[in-house]
Formats: sequence, C-alpha cells, structure tokens
Amino acid sequence: MNPFRWSYRATYLAGFVVCVALLGYALYAEHVLNMIPCPLCIFQRIAFMVMGVFFLLGGLHAPRGGARWIYTGGVLLGALGGIVTAGRHLWLQTLPEDQIPACGPNLGYMMDAFPFAKVLKMVFTGSGECAKIEPVFGLPMPAWTLLWYLLLVFLAVYAAKRKRA
Repeated sequence: MNPFRWSYRATYLAGFVVCVALLGYALYAEHVLNMIPCPLCIFQRIAFMVMGVFFLLGGLHAPRGGARWIYTGGVLLGALGGIVTAGRHLWLQTLPEDQIPACGPNLGYMMDAFPFAKVLKMVFTGSGECAKIEPVFGLPMPAWTLLWYLLLVFLAVYAAKRKRA
C-alpha cells in the first residue's frame, strides 16, 4: 500500500499515530531507559502533542479544499515550535564544556515559581542537563525529533496539497 496514494484522512490519521508512537517512545526512554528529560525535551514533547491534536482533528474532519490548510497550519505551528526547540537543544549539545550553562531547576519548579515568560527565557537559555548527549541509534534525541518534525511537516503539506479526498 503506497502512502503517497492515501487519502487526506488516512494520511492525517497516520500522522496522528506517528505522533502518539513518538510520545510513547519518549515515555519508554524516560521510564525504562532512565533518560530523564530536560526542559527542552519536555517542550519538544509538547510540540508533538500539538501536532498530534491537529493531525487527529484533520483526520476526523477530513475537509476539502482550502479548509485543509487550517489543520495543516496547526501542524506547522507545532512543528515550528519543535524545530526551534530541537535546534536550540542541538546547539547546546555542541558547546564546549567550559561554555555549558550550569544546571538549573526542573521545569515543574520553574512553572510554580516564575511567570511563564520568565520560564520560557530560562528554558531557552539552557542548562547543563540539556547539554548531556544520550545517543539513540547513534544520534542524540533532539536530532531524531528534528528529523521527525521535518518528515511530519512534509506529510501534512503533501496531504493538504493533494486533490484526493
């Protein structure tokens, strides 16, 4: 069965399943492989959640014509947030050891103690735990997430542009 011939609905529901599978692997990596997520990892998970919601809604609704771009825009918005976060995460992982920021508080504490704008600034400034590289199949986790964001964006745009219902 050729995925390039799938309907819009099937493609978007497949995108939803991929997002759920990626989030499932993230939970497996956290709880079984003991890869504790840093704040940037958590933001990347949120981006996949946003994308998954729009893939699911688009797949259930399966609109025709220009209305497809509403769901595609939601997927793109989630992916853009994820791409920026994964890019920043990869950048932190390439810093020399003497330039890596000190470890900061966890995300739960920051959300309780500070306004959201300050939390965002603190998270994107980075911390030591974000610079730790734990490879999965030879690549760091943010490299994998960046690849999946790009693949899912291609899938969403391809499905929206096709004339097939």
